[in-house]
Amino acid sequence: MQETQILSTQPAPLAAAAPAAAPTGRALVFDACHAGVILRAVLVVEAVLGVGALFVAPSPVEWLARLALLTGGALPATLAWLLTACSLKQVLQRLPAPWHYAVGVVLGALAGLWACGTLALVGAAAEPPWLASAATGALLSAALVAALVLRARGRTPAATTARLTELQSRIRPHFLFNTLNSAIALVRAEPAKAEAILEDLSDLFRHALVEQGESATLGEEILLARRYLDIEQVRFGERLRVRWLLDARADGARLPPLLLQPLVENAVKHGIEPSPTGGRVRVATELRGSRVVVTITNTLPAAPVADSAARGHGIALANVRDRLRLLHDVQCDFSAGPQGPQNSRHYQVRISLPARH
Repeated sequence: MQETQILSTQPAPLAAAAPAAAPTGRALVFDACHAGVILRAVLVVEAVLGVGALFVAPSPVEWLARLALLTGGALPATLAWLLTACSLKQVLQRLPAPWHYAVGVVLGALAGLWACGTLALVGAAAEPPWLASAATGALLSAALVAALVLRARGRTPAATTARLTELQSRIRPHFLFNTLNSAIALVRAEPAKAEAILEDLSDLFRHALVEQGESATLGEEILLARRYLDIEQVRFGERLRVRWLLDARADGARLPPLLLQPLVENAVKHGIEPSPTGGRVRVATELRGSRVVVTITNTLPAAPVADSAARGHGIALANVRDRLRLLHDVQCDFSAGPQGPQNSRHYQVRISLPARH
């Protein structure tokens, strides 16, 4: 037998390959580099300008004209605020939290003065409201910083809840017992294969219990999914047919840790296990320009599953969707559902995310 690490307390190669987690003692407040944050900030500023223009516009046409004029001054200042905040986020992360608010408010006041100066240059106001513009910019900036703080703090409880859910799905008794029974059945006939099963199981549990950090690479997640499917391959034999279509260029994409394994587990549980003849599972990754597309496809049983527990409740899919949104916001796309004609339907999970995070 080859040397094993099943009873070892040393990290397995899979866990050792995970990147060191970023310090989590202080939330990254000025995370204004996300496209979703930029879009929401611009929309909020436009909404405030639209409401303000209503006070002085006697007609809808006059309101649109005034809103366009105000946008011409406020939009460049807003984008400058976001660009500066994005550039300073690493510097401010080393400072106490009150400095985040202070710098944000000061930048907001400067952005308000910039917008007012731009409007003054085009003669939009006889007497530019410098003080009101600075106060408005500071107030909007304080609101945006508070929203970013809530967003940053929201990562921790959401990730903790997701992690507990994932641990429960990995340490389910029936999966553990089925794997151990498969290994016991092979101990006498094929001891090397039994040892490989226990090694894969050990790596799965070790990887699930180790501290992961905020994200992992797609290549690491693929390796973990392979370990899981290798175990299930022994249990189902020829009933489980797995196909891998992997693009090595996509391995560097970042996604939440322990994300793919619940998806392939769902594919086996709902597509292979209920079918007497088994089925196919396909895992594909592809780099498309600046995007990485991951698809997990499994065949569905010919007869509908009557057991509601076997059909599932979509908790794992909702969990995956929420974690992807926390990491990539609007830059990530997630979809899942049955596809194809009735006689050859299959279920597909599709994830599209940035190639570089």
